[in-house]
Amino acid sequence: MKKHNFSAGPCILPPEVLQQASEAVINFDDLDLSLLEISHRSKNFVAVMERAQALVRELLEVPEGYSVLFLQGGASLQFVMAAFNLMKAENGKAAYLNTGTWATKALKEARRLGEVVEVASAKDQNFNYIPKNYEVPNDADYFHLTSNNTIFGVQIKDFPQTEAPLVCDMSSDIFSKPINVSDFGLIYAGAQKNMGPAGATVVIVKDELLGHTGRDIPAYLDYQTHIGKDSMFNTPPVFAVYVSMLTLEWIKAQGGVKAMQKRNEAKAQAMYGEIDRNTCFEGTAARDDRSTMNACFLPKAGVPTERFDELWKAAGINGINGHRSVGGYRASMYNALPQESVDALIEVMQNFEKEQG
Repeated sequence: MKKHNFSAGPCILPPEVLQQASEAVINFDDLDLSLLEISHRSKNFVAVMERAQALVRELLEVPEGYSVLFLQGGASLQFVMAAFNLMKAENGKAAYLNTGTWATKALKEARRLGEVVEVASAKDQNFNYIPKNYEVPNDADYFHLTSNNTIFGVQIKDFPQTEAPLVCDMSSDIFSKPINVSDFGLIYAGAQKNMGPAGATVVIVKDELLGHTGRDIPAYLDYQTHIGKDSMFNTPPVFAVYVSMLTLEWIKAQGGVKAMQKRNEAKAQAMYGEIDRNTCFEGTAARDDRSTMNACFLPKAGVPTERFDELWKAAGINGINGHRSVGGYRASMYNALPQESVDALIEVMQNFEKEQG
């Protein structure tokens, strides 16, 4: 039976990408060698790295004056790298919008290096909305946002205009829609949602922001180190970068990020339409802030879940259990998830409703 994979991450990848990647594990570039055993300094892999970086630039229309890096450590390492590279050593100050678990962790890491102003937080309602009408200090070295929260299913729809450079963790919605890169000083994203497997992290940084903190930054934590070594200061995550390159090629072939946005909005509209219509379920996120990537919903009071769990498992649906912080269910609808998988989940929800009378 075909599985409908709603996993929050690592998540579904396009079948074509999985096929190409599996072939490269056996024989990469007709070398009669596995991708996993060639030198990362070989011309074959250098071409992969260069192509992956070029695709990031092309798909997101990255302007001149920005560097594109493929690093390791996920967004979690970027929490501290962003602070090291952008927060001044003396009287450093950063501003953070707290919209969930990952924003909270990023804020905590920055506090190790200087003053952090939490301009607003949605913690008072278990992060089920995006705060509005906050003020960002003019003297902040940067303002940090998390564009989409996978756990609570909320997403920033409009980014603010501020004096401070914008820093954004886009791990769970990068390449899902167009963005104006020039509005940001730094963008980072783990690959394992819309771009590839776990193990690679893409970083897009405005070059002119670097080198002004007065800090003695450890070499590995310094973006300029990785820029100078073309993302190969140490051995890069070869397989993760290669699969990310294949996924970016797939996105381009589908029509780019504008096509992804159209597909994703159609899936989200169908999913939320059923959540709102179905008498057995209710959404958890504020309607204006609902994520197109992660639809979180709960059974209404008194509705038993055992039978629903049986139905979705029997239908070949995988990965819709909600995070323990929220409970209920979470349908993650990243780029590679087809509309037919959303339709399959909707059918299960409707059948369950009919059973409940």
